[in-house]
Amino acid sequence: MSEPKKLLIITYYWPPAGGPGVQRWLKFVKYLPDFNIQPIVYIPENPTYPIIDKGLESEVSNETIILKNKIKEPYGFASFFGKNKTKKISSGIIPNKKKQSFLEKTLLWIRGNLFIPDARFLWVKPSVKYLKKYIEENNIDTIVTSGPPHSLHLIGLQLKKDLGVKWFADFRDPWTTIGYHKALKLSSYAEKKHKALESAVLNAADTILVTSKTTKTEFQELTSKPIEVITNGYDVEKVTKRPLDEKFTLAHIGSFLSERNPRILWKALSELIKENKDFKNDFQLKLIGAVSQEVLDTISEFKLNDYVLNLGYVSHQEAIEQQRKSQVLLLIEINSEETKSIIPGKVFEYMVSERPIIALGPEGSDFAEIITTTNTGVFFTYDEKEKLKTVLLNYYELYQNNNLKVHAVGLQQYSRKNLTEQLAKLVTRK
Repeated sequence: MSEPKKLLIITYYWPPAGGPGVQRWLKFVKYLPDFNIQPIVYIPENPTYPIIDKGLESEVSNETIILKNKIKEPYGFASFFGKNKTKKISSGIIPNKKKQSFLEKTLLWIRGNLFIPDARFLWVKPSVKYLKKYIEENNIDTIVTSGPPHSLHLIGLQLKKDLGVKWFADFRDPWTTIGYHKALKLSSYAEKKHKALESAVLNAADTILVTSKTTKTEFQELTSKPIEVITNGYDVEKVTKRPLDEKFTLAHIGSFLSERNPRILWKALSELIKENKDFKNDFQLKLIGAVSQEVLDTISEFKLNDYVLNLGYVSHQEAIEQQRKSQVLLLIEINSEETKSIIPGKVFEYMVSERPIIALGPEGSDFAEIITTTNTGVFFTYDEKEKLKTVLLNYYELYQNNNLKVHAVGLQQYSRKNLTEQLAKLVTRK
């Protein structure tokens, strides 16, 4: 076999970071050596991760070269004003506009107008200096930057200018069209600056990688550079098989943001509890991960508190086990035009859990097509309450008869190894 091709991957999120941001490149790196590619991963030495999951450290391939460099993060300074609020904002949990305190409004204004494009912008210059030397000394000709944080694309932009390396800019989420962007209280100057930086990156990278068709369509309006869709996916997990929950559990796994608050679901569930005594006795709402106070308040408003099991944040391994023992899985996306392109990473893990998915989102969502074509669940828009109630009741009746199952099709295309093969072909293409 020929000498492995070296690929430098510049990412912020890496074990022991938890949450969805770490999964994509952790899994690509795991399988790249199978395709004769040597992954070299550049990460911060002293990052501020809002979520820690030490269990993920065991998944880092032994064949990976890890480079670390110190980072200065303004969140350390901002936490002086309110550590808990700062941590939530840094992890993407933005309080509802109507309920924001003066401190929260101030922190959001600082985040949007002083930290451009984000709070990791101070890492750009030292990273460029460090990596230029490493790239030249180790004959590396291909790099990847993964965002958010989109500051990392500015590292790639400068390395491209200075060294002419082949550069893949990977967007796990969009930049200026992402749902929370409008919540950052941007001045007109800051808005223009974000758009100018986004345009510079999109038009300088050799290839843009995105996770959804809608993001590809959006970016095609901004650049003529090649754009490739490589979705997130699922990995083969070694999970202890547990018996299914005895209760009729609806489980939501992951961050439950204020803007994702599905009143239509809470109303449907409260009506079913009133109308069906058996459903009332068997139903349980299982929440796993960070949940915004507004979501908890709305659950209380619909008198669902007695049915809630709130487990908080758990390790990735425990989350996988919980989703495979739950009766039904909830996938909730914000009801807005900007979120049609968002395909939550957990959808793929949900799909291989052999549990039915109930999904809510805006009409035309990319993940709706994936769930429908794989026969792994049912998608609803936010104005389909009666249809939602009918499906919930149907799932409940199947549960009563010990016959609630999924007959999925076409899942293999979303395996992490298959997706890494797609990436490897792009990276090694002449």
